[in-house]
Amino acid sequence: MMRPQIHTPLPGPKAQALLARDRAVISNSNSHPLPLVPESGEGAWLTDVDGNVFLDMMAGIAVNTTGHAHPAIVAAVTEQSKKIIHTCSTLFPHEPLPTLAERLVKRLGGGYRCFFGNSGTEGIEAALKLARYTTHRPYFLAFAGSFHGRSAGSVSLTASSSKYRKGFGPMAYPVTHVPYPNPYRPALGASADSIGDAVLEHIRTLFKTSLPPEDVAAVVFEPIQGEGGYIVPPKGFFKALQSLMSEYGILMIADEVQTGAGRTGKFFAFEHEDMATPDIVVMAKGLASGYPLSATLFKEKLNTWPAGAHGTTFGGHAVSAAAAMVTLDLLDGGLVANAASVGGYLIERMKEVAAEFPRLGDVRGRGMMIGLEFITDPASRGEDEALRDRVMKTAYEAGVLTLSAGANALRLAPPLILDKAQADIAVRTLADVIGRATA
Repeated sequence: MMRPQIHTPLPGPKAQALLARDRAVISNSNSHPLPLVPESGEGAWLTDVDGNVFLDMMAGIAVNTTGHAHPAIVAAVTEQSKKIIHTCSTLFPHEPLPTLAERLVKRLGGGYRCFFGNSGTEGIEAALKLARYTTHRPYFLAFAGSFHGRSAGSVSLTASSSKYRKGFGPMAYPVTHVPYPNPYRPALGASADSIGDAVLEHIRTLFKTSLPPEDVAAVVFEPIQGEGGYIVPPKGFFKALQSLMSEYGILMIADEVQTGAGRTGKFFAFEHEDMATPDIVVMAKGLASGYPLSATLFKEKLNTWPAGAHGTTFGGHAVSAAAAMVTLDLLDGGLVANAASVGGYLIERMKEVAAEFPRLGDVRGRGMMIGLEFITDPASRGEDEALRDRVMKTAYEAGVLTLSAGANALRLAPPLILDKAQADIAVRTLADVIGRATA
C-alpha cells in the first residue's frame, strides 16, 4: 500500500526554483497556501517535482472527482482529441455535448435545459442573467459566508471574505445577505435547534421592512456552504426556504459547483434536503474530473431568452464533455456510493479524534465534503485561525494535503475514489498533527 513519502525539506530545491519563477511572472492575485509544486498524480496520490508523495485530501478544491489520471478519463479525452477538440458549441452542436445534457437533465427528472460554460463562476453568471431576464426583477438574496465566484456578477453574491470585494465596488448586482443557518455558530440570538427558523423569520422581516419580495429575482444558496467553512444546514431548512420563496415567485438557484457530482454521497447535495428540484442548478468543479466545464441547468419555463442573449466560446468544450461523460459513468458505477460510505467512515473517525482533542471543536459534513473547525477553547468557541494554519502546514509536511475553509476550518475533499485504508492514513496523520499543534 502506498504511503506519503517525504524525501526532502519542504519545499524541495526544484520546487523552490519553480516557486521563485512563478512569483516573478504570475499575477499577485494567485495565492499559494502551501509551497507545493505538483509534477504528476495517480489516484489519490500527488507527487511533487522533488519526488515527494502526498495523499491528496483536497482534490484540486473538490475537482478531481475520479482522482488523478484515471485511465478511463485519460482514454476518453485522448480519443475525443483525435476527433474534435473545439468548434464552439454555441455555433455548432457536437457530440458528446447533447448526450451529456440529456443525462444531466434526466437526473433532475426532466423538464430542464442546459447551458454549458467553463467554470463555476461562469455558471453562476449565466444563472443570474437568466433569473433577471425571466423575472424582470433587480435584486438577489444570498447568504453570509457564501462563495459563488469572483467575476463581477458572482462576487456580488460572494460573502466569505471581504478581500474578494475590496476595491471592486460598487457591486454589479444588488444583493442582500442573510445569515447561513450554522448550528455550531448560530446567529440572530438563536440556538442550534432554532437557527433555521430564526433565519427564515429574519428574511420575512426584511421583506416587510427593506427588501420588497416582489423585486427579488432569486435566492442563491449552497446546500452545504463551501468556502464559508463546510457548514451543513439544519435538516429541513432549504425545504422551508423554498416554500417561503414560492409565496413571492422568487426563484431558487442551487450552487452545486462544489457539492455536486456525488461529493456528498448523493449526485446533488440538495437531494439530502427533501425539497423540490430548484429552478436553476449550477454544476462545475467535479463534473469533468479536472477538465474545465460548468453546466447551468434551468427549468423549461425559464428558457425564454433569444439566440445570442448569452453565449460562450469555449464552454461545452468537446474534450471536457468527453471527460464528463466518463465521470458520470464512474459515479454511477460506484463512486457516489463510495463517497457516502468512505466519507461517512472518515467523518466518524475524525469525530473520535475530536473527542480526544477539544480544540478540534466541530467535525461536520456529508460524504467526502468534511469540515474540521478549530477553536481556542470549548467554552468560548473562539475561532483559532492560527491553529488551523499550523495543522494544515504540519499535515503537508507529513505528506497529507488539506485546504482551509472559512475563518478557522479545514476542508477534507478528497477524490471520490478514496478507500478506507487511505482514509485511515489521513486520520492517523491528522490526529498526530493536531496533538503536536495543540500540545
